[in-house]
Amino acid sequence: MTWDSIFTTQRIGQKDTQPGKRSGYQHDFDRIVFSSSFRRLQNKTQVFPLPGSTFVHNRLTHSLEVASVGRSLGSMVGDKLSDEMDHSSKSYEFYRYELANVIAAGCLAHDIGNPAFGHSGEKAISAYFIDNADTLIDGKPLPSFFTKEEWADITNFEGNANAIRILTHQYKGKLMGGLGLTYTTIASILKYPCEATAIDKHFKHRKKFGFFQSEKAVIKEIADKLGMHPDGTGPTIFKRHPFVYLVEAADDICYSIIDMEDAHRLGILSHELVRKSFIFVIAALDKSEEERTVRTCEKIEDLNERISYLRAKAINLMTLKAAEVFLENRQQILDGNFNDTLLGVVEKKYAALHEVMKISAEKIYNHESVLEIEIAGYNVMGELLALFIPPLLKKHTNHKDEKVLKLFPLQYREFKDAETPYLKVMNAFDLISGMTDLYATEMYRKLKGIEIPPYR
Repeated sequence: MTWDSIFTTQRIGQKDTQPGKRSGYQHDFDRIVFSSSFRRLQNKTQVFPLPGSTFVHNRLTHSLEVASVGRSLGSMVGDKLSDEMDHSSKSYEFYRYELANVIAAGCLAHDIGNPAFGHSGEKAISAYFIDNADTLIDGKPLPSFFTKEEWADITNFEGNANAIRILTHQYKGKLMGGLGLTYTTIASILKYPCEATAIDKHFKHRKKFGFFQSEKAVIKEIADKLGMHPDGTGPTIFKRHPFVYLVEAADDICYSIIDMEDAHRLGILSHELVRKSFIFVIAALDKSEEERTVRTCEKIEDLNERISYLRAKAINLMTLKAAEVFLENRQQILDGNFNDTLLGVVEKKYAALHEVMKISAEKIYNHESVLEIEIAGYNVMGELLALFIPPLLKKHTNHKDEKVLKLFPLQYREFKDAETPYLKVMNAFDLISGMTDLYATEMYRKLKGIEIPPYR
């Protein structure tokens, strides 16, 4: 890989690019913003249950904030890289003016494949297949319908892989190429460029998997076009694209700090604990900022506003440090030999950041309200899959099965022409992973007979 060859305006599903007043990467950002998949993020859980009278982040607000941080990271790194290039070159123009747009678009789309109920929604989808491995359909156990690679996909459902599917797949009745994004933007969110059978937690790029079997061909096409390094033979694995590190860092920076801000608003963490933790982080990252930050803090009487001020300071400093780590390790990153994350390096260097993450793990992610929504996700998603999967796989459906299949919207009715059971199941994933928390819960209640649907 070279800095000159890892970007292109070529789009999924389109052979030619047409210049306009907006760049191709700005088009990517706008297409994501106006997509229905992105809008649905407003009613998907980030960490805490969706709010009543107290505002907390959902997947959409989180993605917007990550995009803001990502744009700054892209701009910082792009400026430095472009300074070292011929100012009349195409690469100079890209890194100086467009890298920020690519990273912002990637950040905007990074959670677009996540199902309802936070990360437990992913686990719940996988759990259905694992728990029902002995279930017989037409006299055959569930795993026998799939190849080894396909079974690995569906027993390890992954929001990252689902994002790639949403962004690139041509759904029934829709245009080719999904959202028609550039290869560059797609590559920037491919955190785990390997298939499910290649998961290996010793390597950051294989900690999870990044694409389903149904999207393997398009990923190979993107990797080939951008010169991504293959990683061995056998299962399909590539080394990460360099831009992934910036998208990942923006996400890591936001959730490491903002989850604590939400916990403060909800009264889960005390004001004093969050205030001291944020000041601790700020002082560790830049000692010269500590005194001025404390002095400014004392002038802010509104406690939520005080925490917001500290949050902004912490995020700014963390963004600067992440950009430094990227630039210091740029050659390793380009060569595919950087086995860490940008924030991981920062966290190892500054103990204060590690302490903040520890507080989040102990007091936020294990809070009763978080556990309740996760358990609810298991029940709702599991029951819906139990209704949808058997009718998709049966050769001879009964009356109830036919009624269930009619619930699939047009765009997810590819199962009628699907050549394999796996592709039929992917339609169930498309339907269920696209549901918001509220929609999934309402459907669960109606189909289980807990709530009788009103006439519409």
